[in-house]
Amino acid sequence: MQPRWIYTILIVASVGLIATFMFIGLSPEGYDYALPRRARSISAIIVVGAAIAFSTMIFQTITNNRILTPSIIGLDSLYMLIQTTLIFVFGTAGLVAFSQEANFLLSIVFMMLFALLLYALLFKREQQNLYFLLLVGIVFGTLFSSLSTFMQVLIDPNEFQSIQNRMFASFSNINEDLLWLSIAMIIATMIYVWPYLKYLDTLSLGRDQAINLGVPYDKAIRKFLIVIAILVSVSTALVGPILFLGLLVVNVAREMIQSFKHTQLIAASILVSIVALVGGTLIVERVFTYSTPLSVIINFVGGTYFIYLLLRGTKSE
Repeated sequence: MQPRWIYTILIVASVGLIATFMFIGLSPEGYDYALPRRARSISAIIVVGAAIAFSTMIFQTITNNRILTPSIIGLDSLYMLIQTTLIFVFGTAGLVAFSQEANFLLSIVFMMLFALLLYALLFKREQQNLYFLLLVGIVFGTLFSSLSTFMQVLIDPNEFQSIQNRMFASFSNINEDLLWLSIAMIIATMIYVWPYLKYLDTLSLGRDQAINLGVPYDKAIRKFLIVIAILVSVSTALVGPILFLGLLVVNVAREMIQSFKHTQLIAASILVSIVALVGGTLIVERVFTYSTPLSVIINFVGGTYFIYLLLRGTKSE
């Protein structure tokens, strides 16, 4: 099937699912209350879906591996450690007094600092990128998870419920100010990296080939790593962790769009991400009646697909 038909199907599916989400089960009396809340949820889905798909596509390209995502370095675990530490130190009452904006910015700052420091170590020697990335990411992720679990055992059970609410991504009750701040940060990040997107097609050939073809490799990699850190940090701080979403949507987009052009692949990945998140949200609301978090469904499907990729022996393209 030609790419334009695939894009058409994805756009129609996205618009159809968004319209269904916005108006299903909505009575005329509930428009004033429900529509703005649903509009914020849809906006958050589009922002987070685009950020995760975009960052994962870039990450897989610069690492030349289709089974890696930025989550491998432990940013999700670090986010949970930050939230657990705040509740452990200040308690639920103290966290309520701690504004959502301050919590959001604090999470972003810590995740970005950690990511940039880790990237500087990981990509210092080209030959160790892949295996060192996997090893260090798993080690830090396990460390952060262990510290979080240790503090969760010590806190009051009532306060533990507040931590549980942050363990799973949620697109309901999105803070409007944080949503606009996230949109502004992501748009600014896109503008920042836009001149370097033309290098992605060449970077997929490998470091030596990219340098031989005139790509400023080190400079481009630094730019992309900063962008990945910002996008992952913003999306995680806004709605919570979704571990396997990027892996799932990017690889599905690669299967659908058989092309080496990253402009096409990124557009398809974003559309697939929106379809997956909106469709998953509808399933959670209408089928499971909120008994199962959306991130559990995404992680189950994405984790199964990850195992499939490992068994198939997928290599970078």
